[in-house]
Amino acid sequence: MPQEKHLTHVDETGAARMVDVSAKTVSERRAVAAGTVRTTPEVIALLRADDLPKGDALAVSRIAGIMGAKRTPDLIPLCHPIGLHGVKVELELGEGMVEITAITKTADRTGVEMEALTAVATAGLAMIDMIKAVDPAASLDAVRVLRKEGGKTGDWVRPEDRP
Repeated sequence: MPQEKHLTHVDETGAARMVDVSAKTVSERRAVAAGTVRTTPEVIALLRADDLPKGDALAVSRIAGIMGAKRTPDLIPLCHPIGLHGVKVELELGEGMVEITAITKTADRTGVEMEALTAVATAGLAMIDMIKAVDPAASLDAVRVLRKEGGKTGDWVRPEDRP
């Protein structure tokens, strides 16, 4: 007999619901997410020289990522509003790409993976907005959680990113 799956974000009638986390223990939690903006070597040269027509794309993307993390429960319907204690967005220029990494931290009853993912996505979209006049084909790829720490389930590392 197949084991019945319990869906946590659906009530007994099948309606979407926000999970009640009030009984969970407050603990330190951290998440790391990443993604890649794919562009041209010419755009990377413009980013390095801070010479894009729209201005400082790195600064705009970094701030957009932080703002995105803070607005996650407004954008993702079933996410809990939590107190973020830290958000860091790192942008690394590569050959035809910008690697985005977001690190989110809290001490709360639920994790910060969605905040890290939203930070990466928002930073990537802001980057595309800043470079689209020069590269209309720029894309945001591979937005994913790399690791999470804390909470009841403990630490988790994305399999392909394990040492």
